[in-house]
Amino acid sequence: MKTIATLAATTVLALTVSIPAFAQDNLTGVSRLDDRIDDITEAAQDDLDRGEDDERFSPNGVVQGFRGSAALTASGASGNTDTGELSFAGRLSYGLGEWSHLIGFAGEYGEANGIKNEEEFFAIYEGSRYFTPQVYAFGTGRFEYDGFDTNERDAFIGGGLGYRIVNTRQMAWRVQAGPGIRYIADQAGNDETEGAGIASSRFYYGFTDVVSLTNDTDILSSSADTVVTNDFGVNFRMTDTLSTRVSYRTDYTSNPLPGLKSTDNTVGLSLVVGF
Repeated sequence: MKTIATLAATTVLALTVSIPAFAQDNLTGVSRLDDRIDDITEAAQDDLDRGEDDERFSPNGVVQGFRGSAALTASGASGNTDTGELSFAGRLSYGLGEWSHLIGFAGEYGEANGIKNEEEFFAIYEGSRYFTPQVYAFGTGRFEYDGFDTNERDAFIGGGLGYRIVNTRQMAWRVQAGPGIRYIADQAGNDETEGAGIASSRFYYGFTDVVSLTNDTDILSSSADTVVTNDFGVNFRMTDTLSTRVSYRTDYTSNPLPGLKSTDNTVGLSLVVGF
């Protein structure tokens, strides 16, 4: 199952090396290797940054003003194996006083030898209005499509209240919950629209300037099923050139299709080394 608030994070092990500019030779494959190193390193760095996001401590949970990014990758191969892959993603956040807005989207498509093996799209919007540094209201809408998951389409729109229980540099913890409407269509063609509820928890604790942990939990529940995602991680930033994140992610659905397990567990390791 996929996470409620974000797409599943890529787990990578990356070693950053420096290649002189004059060595960029496509014939020997150095340029292609260098591009692949950059892709893997950036994915590992993104995973580390998620666990050390300074904005989780801010009063509004998002930096003031506009901030955003977008990315698109595509590749294809022919010969012994014909493959094609397309990935795209983007995010935009906007903070203005007591208001904050977040828009995000991501999609992936892949096929091998004319057979589709990956097809998914995810989009989310969340807006918040802070009444005090601790109490806020939120509204959210999300849509997820996965051609290879139990639920082919899963959409939710709703809102509720949130509360920052602790908000310091060493420890930050906020929870939010509320009702909404959920639309589900499974792979068998059955669909249903019903009342639902969503609840989330975001926890951070810094033991030292070097070691910290995070635990993010999301729950989406309706009469059709309950989906729970929990992402626990420990971050080690030994130096400016050595960072590590070890994570354990659990995805649970209460009503999987026949033949599918209800729980998926993933152990992740992200390592970035520079020298």
